[in-house]
Amino acid sequence: MRVTRIHVDASLQAGAELALPEQAAAHVARVLRLRPGDPLVLFNGDGNDYAAELITVAPRDARARVLDRRLNPGESPLRITLAQALARGEKMDWIVQKATELGVAGIVPLVTARSEVKLDESRARKRLEHWQGVAISACEQSGRARVPVIAPVQRLDEWLSALDESAPATRLALMPEGETAARELREIAGAVVLAIGPEGGFDENDSARLREAGFKGLRLGPRVLRTETAGMAAIAALQALYGDF
Repeated sequence: MRVTRIHVDASLQAGAELALPEQAAAHVARVLRLRPGDPLVLFNGDGNDYAAELITVAPRDARARVLDRRLNPGESPLRITLAQALARGEKMDWIVQKATELGVAGIVPLVTARSEVKLDESRARKRLEHWQGVAISACEQSGRARVPVIAPVQRLDEWLSALDESAPATRLALMPEGETAARELREIAGAVVLAIGPEGGFDENDSARLREAGFKGLRLGPRVLRTETAGMAAIAALQALYGDF
């Protein structure tokens, strides 16, 4: 039987009792129809799973008791940061969800020269909160115990200038004319930064900026992939070759 997994923003330790988030409480009570004594798995992003049991169940007030802690084995040895140009509509939600399921460590929403999505400060802040929630839900579903951090929306040039030069990482940018395929990478660090352009790809200036920042051009074969497909295909290929697929 599959045990329900719930993210909580709280410190967890054996013997602790806590109230579940309101939305989770409603799901437990109204959708899953769980009862006191039923098992749960709680996680707070520290990399551990916490076995727990329900104490009380009500639509807006469910409480659980933590029983024990165990290390979650669901994190890839390859730390991938996805730098994704903003996509239209619900595509960005889909990208965040699937990238989380595939094991990325972080996601950076980018504004590039060909980006069609424009967000003011207020909308960008609300979308960031929404995307973080999407990532949390994807962790609950996929069995991960570390939630990818969604960075604030930023321009490509700002992001490149702020990259940590002291942190070793293989830098790759998806480009149709890329000089290397995933299987041809001779050396790859334990971390990868993967940049994906918008519909239409990176323009010449953005491509030049990426190369100046040390990004290699990555190609994924002869077919043109949509922006929401390209990143997922590249992540899956990297996980299969260098991660835990």
